[in-house]
Amino acid sequence: MINALESSSTRPYLIRALYEWCTDNGFTPYVAVQVDDSVQVPREYVKNGEIVLNISFDATSSLKLGNDFIEFKARFAGTAREISVPVGRVIAIYARENGQGMAFPAPVPAPAPAAPVQGEGGGSASASARLALHDASRRADADAGKVVHLVSGDNGAEDSTGATGPSDPDDAPRPPGGGGGARPSLKRIK
Repeated sequence: MINALESSSTRPYLIRALYEWCTDNGFTPYVAVQVDDSVQVPREYVKNGEIVLNISFDATSSLKLGNDFIEFKARFAGTAREISVPVGRVIAIYARENGQGMAFPAPVPAPAPAAPVQGEGGGSASASARLALHDASRRADADAGKVVHLVSGDNGAEDSTGATGPSDPDDAPRPPGGGGGARPSLKRIK
């Protein structure tokens, strides 16, 4: 029997389900990605370490929503580019038209390996230092399994390439019936 810590991540399954929900309802699926060296995207469209990508059928070719990577080809300013995004770097998937979708916890950077600490008797890192590092790693793994649900809102403005970036909150369209300052809210699901 597999316990919760040994099972595979739910993130790729949720991404595929929300992608299908968007396309079935005529919405444009967008993914927000936290960019690092493992992400293959046009760097000129990365803003504040993030990029939002249009992954609709019309904007991509050869789209593969795998368990480990989202891969596709897309045009940016008329130039064909190969895109590869580790699923763990996806921080949200939502419909452009109404902002409904799901946000995920941001990836936690892996802790740097501790340098050996010379202690009494010439041993390496103390047991308490190793335990603290193990506890921090375990907490990061536990947080990665939590899901955050995006209730509503519009998270970016699309440019002509299909890539979007964070828009100015004052310029963002308001949800219907929201009146004044209705903002999207997140609900953590444990």
